[in-house]
Amino acid sequence: MQTPELVKWFIVVALAAVVGSLGVALFGLVRDKGRSTRMVKALTFRIVLSIGLFLLLMLGIVSGVIVPHGVAP
Repeated sequence: MQTPELVKWFIVVALAAVVGSLGVALFGLVRDKGRSTRMVKALTFRIVLSIGLFLLLMLGIVSGVIVPHGVAP
């Protein structure tokens, strides 16, 4: 069974959001010299998004929506 295209796009968008949040945190660090809470909020959002994506991937594998494949030995 193939992974639906919508699921693939959701994963790509979520990963892009994680990288974007990391960029916002870096911008907040450089711009505000660490004096504001922008960096902390961006990194917190990145952690929550990463954990949520991981849990959704595990749920997708368990439910059969996502079929993992690996390299055959």
